Amino acid sequence: MPEERMAAETGEPVAARRILVVDDDEVVRTALNDYLEFHDFEVTATASAAQALEAIAGSDFDLVISDLVMPGMDGIALIKAIREAGKEVPLLIMTGFASIEQAVESMKAGASDFITKPLKFDHVMLVIQRILETAALRKLAGEREYYKDLSNSDGLTQVGNYRHFHYVLQQEIDRQRRFDRPLTLLMIDIDDFKRVNDRFGHLAGDMVLIKIASLLRDEVRGFDYVARYGGDEFTVILPEISGIEALAVGRRIMASIGENEFASPAMKELSRPSVTIGIASFPQDAGEVQDLVARADEAMYAGKKAGKNCICVFGDEENIIRLHPPAAPGA
Repeated sequence: MPEERMAAETGEPVAARRILVVDDDEVVRTALNDYLEFHDFEVTATASAAQALEAIAGSDFDLVISDLVMPGMDGIALIKAIREAGKEVPLLIMTGFASIEQAVESMKAGASDFITKPLKFDHVMLVIQRILETAALRKLAGEREYYKDLSNSDGLTQVGNYRHFHYVLQQEIDRQRRFDRPLTLLMIDIDDFKRVNDRFGHLAGDMVLIKIASLLRDEVRGFDYVARYGGDEFTVILPEISGIEALAVGRRIMASIGENEFASPAMKELSRPSVTIGIASFPQDAGEVQDLVARADEAMYAGKKAGKNCICVFGDEENIIRLHPPAAPGA
């Protein structure tokens, strides 16, 4: 087994990349095994697809190199079995000159590339390096996307966070200004949320936040943006929607929360939470991000003063609309 290589940049040891070779031809299998080990790869060589699947089930590999034509399970069937098992390992197919069409079929099935027999080892190494570099770049891109999503999301509720909300709102306002279209912001506060934490504990409170975030996502369009603004406050950005039109969204949200059951971790039924919603629109109520947020906040606090569990549209005090949902059955 090759010793660990040293990374040139850090001097730290780097584990050898692992390759699984699958070929029923012992001559080819042995030659490829020896060549790859000479170039510091850690190699496992098997004589059949069945043996390869056993090896893959028990270990992780950076690359699988498989013959296309083998008795029993061939290379294409092996590719499909690996993919069905949820393994994303790159696959390189070996084929004879007469089997190019099958090699193309193998790539359609999920292979990364193919090489022809008899093997030219310099070419084999170039293809292997290209596949491994591509896999490394895809992994890096996936990690970057993951951490980007992580930095933009609220850790508890998995909706947008405060910082990313302001970024998205600015982008949307710029876009709506460019196309002379409206945009509406909902500011949503859970009424008396502190009582849930005090009576049932913070875990129950977290479950309420998670469920309300989920209900908000369910009641808006796919391109609307839901975020957790602070402790028990959420916001929803509604592009292409006026303040009056947003009332229908607010009603749906309140109805959804009112119809769903909430239970504590100990399965004790919680009193159904209610929310107060403030609505402000661009450009009618404000032309800038901070002003629009402030107007939606004002409307929401006006709803709190009006008795909570209502929707308020920003406007002059005498023109604020208060829409209380109907009482729940049996209330």
